Amino acid sequence: MTMTADYEVKSEVDSLRDEIRRHDRLYHETDSPEISDAEFDEMMRRLRALEAENPDLAADDSPSQTVGGAPSAGFAEVTHRRPMLSLGNAFDDEELLAWRRRTLDLLETDAFDMACELKYDGLAVALTYEGGRFVRGATRGDGAAGEDVTDNLRTVASIPKTLRSGCGGEGVPDILEVRGEVYFPKSKFEAFNAERRAKGLPTYVNPRNTAAGSLRQLDWRMTAERPLDIFVYSLGYSEGGAVPDTQWETLAFLKNLGFPVNPHNRLFADEASVLAWYRRWVEGASELDYDCDGLVVKVNRLDYQRHLGEVGREPRWAIAYKFPAEQAETTLIDVRFNVGRTGSINPYAALAPVFVGGVTVRQATLHNEDYIAEKGLRKGDRVIVERAGEVIPQVVRALADKRGCSDEEVHMPRVCPSCKGAVRRREGEAMSYCENASCPAQLVRRVEHFVSRGAMDIEGLGVKQGQAMIDAGLITDVADIYALKDRRGELAAMERMAEKSVSNLLAAVERSKTRPLASVIVALGIDLVGAEASALLARNFGSMDAIRAASEVDLTALNGIGPKIARAVAAHFAQPSNAAVADKLAAAGVNMVAESRPSDAGTPLAGMRFVVTGRLANYSRSAIQDKIKELGGAVSGSLSGKTDYLVAGDGGGSKLAQAEKLGVEIVSEERFEELAAGSGRLL
Repeated sequence: MTMTADYEVKSEVDSLRDEIRRHDRLYHETDSPEISDAEFDEMMRRLRALEAENPDLAADDSPSQTVGGAPSAGFAEVTHRRPMLSLGNAFDDEELLAWRRRTLDLLETDAFDMACELKYDGLAVALTYEGGRFVRGATRGDGAAGEDVTDNLRTVASIPKTLRSGCGGEGVPDILEVRGEVYFPKSKFEAFNAERRAKGLPTYVNPRNTAAGSLRQLDWRMTAERPLDIFVYSLGYSEGGAVPDTQWETLAFLKNLGFPVNPHNRLFADEASVLAWYRRWVEGASELDYDCDGLVVKVNRLDYQRHLGEVGREPRWAIAYKFPAEQAETTLIDVRFNVGRTGSINPYAALAPVFVGGVTVRQATLHNEDYIAEKGLRKGDRVIVERAGEVIPQVVRALADKRGCSDEEVHMPRVCPSCKGAVRRREGEAMSYCENASCPAQLVRRVEHFVSRGAMDIEGLGVKQGQAMIDAGLITDVADIYALKDRRGELAAMERMAEKSVSNLLAAVERSKTRPLASVIVALGIDLVGAEASALLARNFGSMDAIRAASEVDLTALNGIGPKIARAVAAHFAQPSNAAVADKLAAAGVNMVAESRPSDAGTPLAGMRFVVTGRLANYSRSAIQDKIKELGGAVSGSLSGKTDYLVAGDGGGSKLAQAEKLGVEIVSEERFEELAAGSGRLL
């Protein structure tokens, strides 16, 4: 793979980023995931692999570098003093051992202890105490800021409202932020659903989503009706008073203060013990009264954790070793199809109901025609499905030896299931598409994409509201969203659209007019054009008019835009209906011009390439790397003849000798600070 990614790779990366952002939003913001954990993890693994192979595609706003979803508008926002990060995953022994080897190399040591904790499935929260009293509780949100759910968390009986001094004589810090996971015990969930069923109320699908939804009720009394519980697992922040030096001591400290700590935590010094403990819970997780989908392995020493820091959305000092997906046998009753926002015809399996992974499932994604052919699926087949803890399972394989003579082959539809328009499979692609740009199903998905956070970021216009507005004739294309202000009365008359909701929605629509040009391009939903390509187009052409006027030759002349993307952009604006939408958006006052961007040329580290080794006094590894990038420099993980400086802390190891051999200048942390302050290139 070349250092400059070709257009096919860029297209896949853009597509993966868009899909991951959408599923992140469904999981974290609406508690209504559409795909399994396993499917999400596989998408993320593929994205990370492509970004690692193609460094020029790296982006700070990639979902591989960010966490979760945005705080809801229904709650006050709480900024976390330290980010609440997500965890990287291992799916087999070799991946866990590879993490340990990488960590040993980064620590430049021969061994480290590992604290092992069960990975329970609930909603991550931060609990803040001042003077030993509970004063604030927040969800993780996007990792930097979450939702203030203090009143709701006060209803969770196991959360201490006042802390006691540790039984070892430890005092309570003046300010203490503790992190944990709120969950819905499985036994109580079953009883809760049974009670709702007896009252004729709808039941809930699974404990995780119910716990998350319960904590995000705007009325705390609704939360109080749900028997939620919590396990705490770390200190986020403290001020005043002594705190432990290791994760293992931290767990004991928290337990002494009165917090519920999981009794199955263990401390191990070697990988064989970790793997044995993992296998014990692969077999034994069903014994637990809460959902558990893996084992979290953490570097025990907190000074080691600080040194390792984080990369993107994940700490380097911890990893989640996920349990294998659960499997079950059922019947493939039918293969059905829905329509995506780009017109893609998406097949899915209708299954005979089967209990797997803690819930009854009735359908599974089938991705595309090639996936169906690869699995050799026929209607009526007995099939194996697997589920890794969430809603929609995977079809693993067909059981051909159980196939009957009446089992029917699966064919893609020749007409769109929504509008009956022509369907065509594009050359070189796995998907088939509806060719009718006015297809109603596409419009619903286009509106959903248009208002999403990575596009125009319009809160209050979800799928159901969008569908209702389309059905009422208020929206015939995405640009009609900006004409809703003239139809306020009709909006207010719609179900679940009270006057306040209408006002909030129209205010969000008005705010979206100032979104950056790159976000507007994303919102248009141009085939193959994701966030990266949109940013390139905005930065290099400067305006929507210039992009629309550009030929395929003009577009491909731009580094990073290949023939397929160029063709898609040109074809999009050549279509009269799409050109009309762009005209309507401009007439409505939507921003169509890119902001001018200052050059990196004047930054202190512009043009310099760094490698960092050893343990630093004032920076974690990720913090110094972020500072280098912020000041215009570049960071690499390995030395080469192109490296300008090796920043070396304690225990620099083999990189010091390699730097001397290559003639790379070795600088201390203090000398790096002089360089970062703008004192000029070191001599």
